[in-house]
Amino acid sequence: MKGKTAWCLVLFLLLLLIPLIALGAKVPDKGNSPPTPSRVESSQPPAPESQSKTETPPSTKTAAVFKILDEPTGKVLTVDDKEFLYGAVATEMSPESPVEALKAQAVSAYTYYGRLRAQQKEKPDAALKGADFSADISGWKLYTTKEEMQKRWGKNFDTYYKTLGQVADAVYGQTLKSDGQLICATYYAISSGNTEAAKDIWGGDYSYLVPVASPGDVYASGYNTTVTLAPQQVQQASQKQWGISLNGDPTKWFGKAERTSSGSVITQALGGKTVKGGEVRTAFGLRSANYTVTYAKEKFTFTVKGYGHGVGMSQAGAEYMAEHGSNYQQILAWYYPGATLVK
Repeated sequence: MKGKTAWCLVLFLLLLLIPLIALGAKVPDKGNSPPTPSRVESSQPPAPESQSKTETPPSTKTAAVFKILDEPTGKVLTVDDKEFLYGAVATEMSPESPVEALKAQAVSAYTYYGRLRAQQKEKPDAALKGADFSADISGWKLYTTKEEMQKRWGKNFDTYYKTLGQVADAVYGQTLKSDGQLICATYYAISSGNTEAAKDIWGGDYSYLVPVASPGDVYASGYNTTVTLAPQQVQQASQKQWGISLNGDPTKWFGKAERTSSGSVITQALGGKTVKGGEVRTAFGLRSANYTVTYAKEKFTFTVKGYGHGVGMSQAGAEYMAEHGSNYQQILAWYYPGATLVK
C-alpha cells in the first residue's frame, strides 16, 4: 500500500510540473470552429454473439431531449438527456474502461452536444431538419441506440449496459461551464504526450482549451503509428488535395514544418508551397498532425504520434489517470483547466 501511495504522489507531482513545458503556443492558423469530437476506433466492443433484454434508461415527460438526425436514414430521433448519455459514451469508449474515465467522457459529451443544442435553438441549420446534430446510428458515429448495442455486444450486453447505467446515474445533469456558458468540451483518442491549444489548431481562443501534459498517453496502444507511401501516391494525393504537381527529386518535395508547442504541424512546405498540417493529415491518411516525414529506399515514411486533433480531453489520458486513482472531477479539471463542473 505504501508503494502504491508513493507512486500516486510521484504521478501527481509529475502532472503538476510537466504542463509548464507545454505552454507558449506559436502563431495559429486561422480556421473554423472546432469539429465534432472524434471517436476512439481502437475501443470498439466485440462483435455480437447473442442478444438479451434489459430495461430502457429511465425518462420522464418533463425531461429535456436531444433531437438527432440519423445520416443514413434521414430520420430524426428524439432521446431524453439521460438516454443520450448511454448512446454517446458507448460510441466513444469501451465499457470496459475505468468507470471514472467513462464518467468524464459522459460529462464531456453531454456538455459538448448540449452546447450544440443551444446553438441550434438560436440559429437553426435547415440541413439538420430540426435536429440538434447529425449522427450515424448503425455506424456508431457520435450516438447509437440500445438495439444497436445489443447487436454488437451480444452476451456482454447486460454487463456493459449496466456499467453505462452506473455512469449515467452518477453524472446525469452535470456539465462544464466557463463564464456561465457551456464550454466547447472537445475530446479525442490519444494525445502526443501534451494536449494542443485550440487557437493553434482551429484559430479560436478558448481559455480552457490550452496545452496540458498527458504523459500516460505514451503507454496507449496506437500512440505511435507509421504510414508508408510511394512517391506516386504522394503525387496523386497532393494533386487531389491542393492541386500541387510534384516533380523532380522526391527528397526535396517536403520542406520546413512549423509546429505548435505540443508538436503538431501548423504549416508544412510542400512542392514549393505552404499547406496546413491538418490538411496533410487528411491527404495522407495520418492519425494526427503530429508527424515527421522521411524519404528512404524510394518511399516516404510518416511517423505519427497520437490519434486525433489533440484539443481538450485525451480519452487514453483519462483512462490512465483513472487507473492511477483520479476521479472524474479531477480528470475534467485537468483537461479543461478553469472550467467549472456544475449541475
